Amino acid sequence: MKKEHLHIVGSVIPGSIAEELGMEAGDAIAAINGNEIKDIFDYQYYTQEEYIEVLIRKPSGEEWLLEIEKEYDEDLGIVFENGLMDEYRSCHNHCIFCFIDQMPKGMRETLYFKDDDTRLSFLQGNYVTLTNLSDEDIDRIIRYNLSPINVSFQTTNPELRCKMLNNRFAGEALEKAWRLADAGITMNGQIVLCKGINDGDELERSIRDLANYLPNLESVSVVPVGLSKYREGLYPLEPFTQQDAKEVLSIIHKWQDKLYPEYGLHFIHASDEWYILAGETLPEEARYDGYLQLENGVGMLRLLIEEFGEAFDALHQNKKVQIPKKKLSIATGKLAFPFIEDMAKQVMAQYPQLQIHTYAIRNDFFGEMITVSGLLTGQDLSAQLKNQDLGEKLLLPQNVLKSGEAVFLDDMTLEALEKALQVPIDIVKSSGQDLLDAIVF
Repeated sequence: MKKEHLHIVGSVIPGSIAEELGMEAGDAIAAINGNEIKDIFDYQYYTQEEYIEVLIRKPSGEEWLLEIEKEYDEDLGIVFENGLMDEYRSCHNHCIFCFIDQMPKGMRETLYFKDDDTRLSFLQGNYVTLTNLSDEDIDRIIRYNLSPINVSFQTTNPELRCKMLNNRFAGEALEKAWRLADAGITMNGQIVLCKGINDGDELERSIRDLANYLPNLESVSVVPVGLSKYREGLYPLEPFTQQDAKEVLSIIHKWQDKLYPEYGLHFIHASDEWYILAGETLPEEARYDGYLQLENGVGMLRLLIEEFGEAFDALHQNKKVQIPKKKLSIATGKLAFPFIEDMAKQVMAQYPQLQIHTYAIRNDFFGEMITVSGLLTGQDLSAQLKNQDLGEKLLLPQNVLKSGEAVFLDDMTLEALEKALQVPIDIVKSSGQDLLDAIVF
């Protein structure tokens, strides 16, 4: 017996088409234009037209056929209980660099789920290996013209890719990228670089091969493997040195200079960690091609610097603004700390009535080689800030918290940290404008 796909409405957005037509939480979508809806791909495709017929089933079992006229691509205003409208696909690979394998036991269960679901690439920007994609999935992506898709390449050497992903089909999956590129699907790529494995000549090969996907493959980021202190029994990986970082940047800059004149894109990008590790200056803004790889830490610091600089200049020129006297503190990961500290010094030099203490938080939870703020825990913040002068308030970057919740990675709540430190905490969004506003107002 064929399984019926019913998709339960979790909530209806006020003022939306769905609310106007009497749809409510608990209703189920059974079909659109007579088509069964398998997942979010189908739903978005079939609801984009100006006239659609939606078959819904009420909790009572009553069925309504709604005839809807709307603007092209106008959203119905439905939030489903399951955002994918289908089961999440877990990762079948056992990558030698997987960070989830490097996490300690006892954390919340959702943190250990390894997703490799292409639909999350479109919805949330996740990077996927393509090993979970069936031919039917490829056909639907092409048919629905879904873009962009973010692909974790790691290497274009098929045998090496099988080794790095511990999946004998990982090399074959690279052919799927060609099908997508040939169909005009936009992609962005990622290479997690592991010392002595896919760097050096292998990195050269990967960039050379991936450049053939241009212009449909718009960008590729190169990020260093993250190594926590929980690696017992895992593949032996070594951290990169300053000299290693310089060599990686040399390869990337060479290819940028080669590709930009022809394509108008620098294409291959190094994450911010490489420049800091190498002791080199961050590239100018134009080098980032519009910040296509921000989620991979490519250009995040440059963007923050530029936004903060513009906001600071505008504030200085606005003579009507009164800056009150106050003392506050900012805490962040060791990666961003020198840049945040420099911004704080700029503000204090201009406005002596402001006293700002900046703190670099060492990641004791995962290990000192993890330097990004997004992997800081409440317990590390609490332990290292407890006896510090925090002033009237403490500023923390938004990425220290679980998305949409006031909870840190280790399940400490924001309220618990405020209580432990005896200071109000402001969570600051990622822009330089937001940071400056949080400091001065």
